[in-house]
This record gives sequence, structure tokens and C-alpha cells, in this order.
Amino acid sequence: MRISKKQSGAMATIAMIMSLAWPTIIEQAMGTAVQYVDTGMVSSLGTQATAAVGATSTIGWLIGSTISAFSVGFLSYIARAIGAKDEAACKRTSSQAVLVVLVVGTIFTAIPLLLSGAVPKWMQVEDPQVQKLASRYFFILYLPMLPRTATTLFGTALRAAGDTKTPMKVGILVNLINVLLNFLLIYPTRLIDLSFSLFGWQIDLGSFTMPGAGMHVIGAAVASAIAFVIGGIFITIVFWRHPMLSPDKINLKPDWAILKPCMRISFPNMLQRFATSLGYVVFAAMINALGPISTAAHTIANTVESAFYIPGYGMQTAAATLAGNAYGAKDKKKMKSISAMFIPIEIGLMIFSGAALFFLANPLMNLFSNDQDVIRMGTTVLKMVALSEPVYGFSIIVEGMMMGVGKTKRPFVYNVAGMWGVRIVGTYICTQLLGLDLIAAWGCMIAHNVLLFFLYLITYIRGTWNPLNRLQNADSTIVH
Repeated sequence: MRISKKQSGAMATIAMIMSLAWPTIIEQAMGTAVQYVDTGMVSSLGTQATAAVGATSTIGWLIGSTISAFSVGFLSYIARAIGAKDEAACKRTSSQAVLVVLVVGTIFTAIPLLLSGAVPKWMQVEDPQVQKLASRYFFILYLPMLPRTATTLFGTALRAAGDTKTPMKVGILVNLINVLLNFLLIYPTRLIDLSFSLFGWQIDLGSFTMPGAGMHVIGAAVASAIAFVIGGIFITIVFWRHPMLSPDKINLKPDWAILKPCMRISFPNMLQRFATSLGYVVFAAMINALGPISTAAHTIANTVESAFYIPGYGMQTAAATLAGNAYGAKDKKKMKSISAMFIPIEIGLMIFSGAALFFLANPLMNLFSNDQDVIRMGTTVLKMVALSEPVYGFSIIVEGMMMGVGKTKRPFVYNVAGMWGVRIVGTYICTQLLGLDLIAAWGCMIAHNVLLFFLYLITYIRGTWNPLNRLQNADSTIVH
């Protein structure tokens, strides 16, 4: 059977998409696997420990997403520069990325440390013991924000240059270090029994003494902080050695010819991430007010659900990079090709992911909790959200392509409207006025995702996401 030129081109595009996406998917899968391990280890210490870790997690999203917003401008600019084969612009942009890492990393080290004592109170944590644990955990976890900022920005720059494998390797390294240190720092010194049963045969490999610091929740924070520092150092070294990105010389003075277009792209995305993350904080605070059972169920369900978004966000990174490359090269045919390929691949992956989440919801909740009320509530909300995975996946891809071409204003409007107009208002009415529980709150979250789907669908059908359509229309006008 002969393969046509069109089929060959489609297969090449799919191969390019997957070569960029799979390392990011593995990187995020490893990160989520470690979240699973962290949650499982901390959960074994009791509901109070789980609540202490989960109480400040949404503030962490707020900080992390704000820093990630800075990287969006650099991703778009570098991807377009590479598409245009402008190596000098890549190196100048890299130099400015170093400046942004130093400034932003320092600011976001100072702010969390100053506010660590107040954060649990803001999150409506009423138990004094949980407040104390949560405050100390938060302080330690956000102490190494400079290397964490370097990991985010330099990793994004590498992905924009088509190198998604290095951030994956760094992510794996960080996660393995984190897991190892968790075992050593969370638990006290203990005897590990290696006896087990296999196909009816009893196998006894003896036992050994496992050293441990017995630091409990604080040990989990210290383990993560050390891993973040090592990851930041490693990715900085790789970034400095990259042939396209390594700055010829470091200019720590602002280069506004680079920073202005980057910030023009980043600023709406920053506002979007800040507003939606602040929405997550308010959302979580309303859930925390429902009591420790709802807080624990919400925390564990969020951790479980995050694993099933991995294919979507891995594809989003590839979509942003390839759309940026096509825009930089002014290649209308390539832009049309990648957009036509990404949508069915993404929806197919998210249908599979949603089905897996639906059927695995109860076993996964049982993995992280022994409390039957927590398991029942968490299983219900996970099965609900599993049904919305495909529509959310569509939104992720269209938003990714828009980020790649530098169109970040419309996603800002869409996400803020969905978060505050649907999720927050709806959750307030359901939980605060009507006295409903966590299930109603997650119903409002699903309604938010459905709204995003329709807004992005309209944008995609109209073609307003693609700036090359304007060039095409302009060319048609000139011809006529």
C-alpha cells in the first residue's frame, strides 16, 4: 500500500508532536507520582498531617503559576525566534531570562517567608496544631524559590528550543531525590521486614534497620526543598551549555527590546494565573470551612485528578512550541496542519484518561486514606470530574496554541470569567448559602470547565486564535 504525500506529511507532523510531547508527559507523570508518594507518606501520619500539607497547597499554586506566567513570554519569543532562525535573538532573550530569574526568584523568596505565619489563617484553618504545622511546612518549602524559578524559566526556554528531554531528566532527578529523602526524613529509624508471600510460598529475606530522622511533615518539606535546589543547579548548567540559548555575555541591565514583547505576552497570562490561582485559594478556603473530612477528601482528590491531566498539559507544551515556530516562520500551512492534528489527538487522550479516572477513582482514594467518609466523598467527586476531561483537554490545547503565538489576552478573560463568575460564585451559593457539601463545590468546578470549552470552541472555529489568518486576509485584500 502506497502512502500519499499528504499522509506522509501528516505522519511527520504527528511524529514531531509526539517527540515534543512525550518527554513533558513523562516529566509531569514523575512529578505527579511523587505527589502521590508524598501524599501517601504524609497521609500515613494521620488526617491532621494531610490537612496541614493540603491547607497551603493552593497558595503554592498561586506562587508557582505567577512565576510560570513570566516563562510564557519567553517561550513565545524564543519559539518564534527559532522559527525565524534568529540565533542572536535567542541568546539576547536568554540573557534577559537570567535577569528575570534573579529578580523574580528573590521577590518570591521574600514574600512567602514573610507571610508564612499568616497563610494558614487566611486558608480558614481553625485547628491551632494544624496551623502551626502548615506554617512551618510552607516556610521551608518556599525557602529555595530562586532555584525553583530557574527551573521554571530555564526549563521553558529549553522546551521552546525543542529540547523537552532535559527538563524531563531534571524532573526525574528532583523527584527521585525527593522520594529518597522522604523515606529518610519523614519517618523515625525503624526495622523493615522483607518477608512476603508469593504464589503461596512464604519468602523470608530477613530484615534491616532503616535510618530515619522522624521529622514527620517537616521532613517532607525539607526533602522537597533540597531536591528543588539540586534541580535548579542542574538545569542552569544545561541551559548555559545549550548552543542556541547560552548567552554570549550576561547583561544584567534590562533590554527593553526583548523584555517589552515578552512582558506584553506574559502580563495577561500572569493576571490570568494570578486571578485563577487566587480563585483556587478562595475555593479551597470555602472547602476548608466545611471541616477536616472535606479538606482531606478535596486534597487527596486533587492529587489523584492531577495525574489524569498529564497527557493534556504535555500536549499543550508541544502545541505552544510548534505554533510559535510556525508563526515565527510565517508558515500558514504548518500552522493549519498542527492545529488540525492536535485537537483529535488531545481529545482521544483525554477520553482515555477520563475513563481511567472514572474506574480507578475508588481504588486510588483507598490508596491514600483509611477514612471511609473521605474515600466516599473523594470517589464521588472524581467520577464527576472524569466526565469533563475531554472538554477540558480541548480548552488546554487551544490555549496552548494561543500562548505560542503570543495571544494571551483572550484566555485571561475566559479563565477569569469562568473562575470567578461560575466556580467561586457558584460554590459560595452552594456551600455558604444553601449549606451543600464538597460534591456541590466540585459541580461548580465542572461547570467552569464546560464554559471554557464553549468559549475556546467558538474562538477556534472563528480562527481568531491564529494571527496568520490576518496576514492571509490582508493578502486577499491586496489581490482583490
